[in-house]
Parts: sequence; structure tokens; C-alpha cells
Amino acid sequence: MKYRVTLVESEEGWAIWCDDLPGCCSQGATREEALGNIREAIAEYLAAKTVGLQGDAGVRTVLHEEVLV
Repeated sequence: MKYRVTLVESEEGWAIWCDDLPGCCSQGATREEALGNIREAIAEYLAAKTVGLQGDAGVRTVLHEEVLV
């Protein structure tokens, strides 16, 4: 599957996040390292989501809301 990511360069390296997966982010010293790290983060995110879909008795409610700042 393909996912769109956003990369931001700073003095410390590269920050990267997946636009379609909330909270799925990583970083790297180089662009290539950041891309490798986000691939791993996406795989872990999707694996965790699959486990979550099977049911977690401790989770009662998940909400997504917008806030105005």
C-alpha cells in the first residue's frame, strides 16, 4: 500500500509523519533514514490497529473531536 508522508528538515535532521495515520510519526538524521523509519512505524501502526480491531476489553470508548484554538 502507498501512504503519503510529510517531511520537515531542521537542524537536527528530518521529522516525518504519515498524513493518513494520526499519530504515526518518526524522524531521522537523513531523509533516507527518516523514510526507512516511517516505513517501520507505518507497519507497526497497522499491526497495532489490526490487534485493536480484534477487541480490547479495557477500551470502552474512542472519540475523535475537533477543537478550535
